[in-house]
Amino acid sequence: MAVSEMVSSNSLLWGSKKTLRRANHEGEVEPRAVQIAGADPDMMAQAARFNVDNGAQIIDINMGCPAKKVCNVMAGSALLQDELLVARILEAVVRAVDVPVTLKIRTGWDRAHRNGVNIARLAEQCGVQLLAVHGRTRACLFQGDAEYDTIAEINAATNIPVVANGDIATPEKAARVLKYTGAAGLMIGRAAQGRPWIFREIEHYLRTGQKCVQAPLAEVRDTLLTHLHNLYAFYGEFTGVRVARKHISWYSKGQPGGAAFRNAVNRLETATQQLTMIREFFDRQMLAAGLAA
Repeated sequence: MAVSEMVSSNSLLWGSKKTLRRANHEGEVEPRAVQIAGADPDMMAQAARFNVDNGAQIIDINMGCPAKKVCNVMAGSALLQDELLVARILEAVVRAVDVPVTLKIRTGWDRAHRNGVNIARLAEQCGVQLLAVHGRTRACLFQGDAEYDTIAEINAATNIPVVANGDIATPEKAARVLKYTGAAGLMIGRAAQGRPWIFREIEHYLRTGQKCVQAPLAEVRDTLLTHLHNLYAFYGEFTGVRVARKHISWYSKGQPGGAAFRNAVNRLETATQQLTMIREFFDRQMLAAGLAA
């Protein structure tokens, strides 16, 4: 299951073009889960209803984002400092909609205040049906290593499914985290950037105990090209070309000559130029590897 990009409850109700585009579910597979963020219980409830009326089948609440612009308005992981407000928001959203409500949190505000277990218990009491936990505090941002002790404690303290998140980048790590935490599932974020096949790699390893064959270069190329065509169609060429740059960088990571390729492709201004350079780059990789294009 994939959750939508985080949508601010404020912006959603203002109806900004950018936010409405994020709430567009055309062509998405089910279940359609939309993540909302905010600090006002009534506004969060309104945003939840708006999304359900527009096709959301699950409402996910973000209390894990560490970004300053989010935390400065007491949203995202900043909410972990105020357990009473957390409860008010969760109760308001659960009452507002008739679809499942899920929650994403961190382990606490900082290492001295890891209150993830308290938040998890509140979530269960308020009717949240699934909890995803990133194994860092807000103060950690994305630095250092994720810890899984708190996730294991949360799983033991609640009866709702707990999903473990943070630094899960290999099938072997996925298996270790599942075993250690007892979690019902895993959430993969940064490790899937430019590597969408990580999910099948993990599934195969969990099922067989063996690593599957790496994605062949032809698949990497074709997946990237399909991804870019979808970006151009969704955003339009001007914005799509610019959004595409980070994805091209992720897909080409680790390839011979990748740094020079990224430096060149990031200077291009049109979709045709991007697509042509990508085909040429991967054709060279395949030729060097003795593979047919």
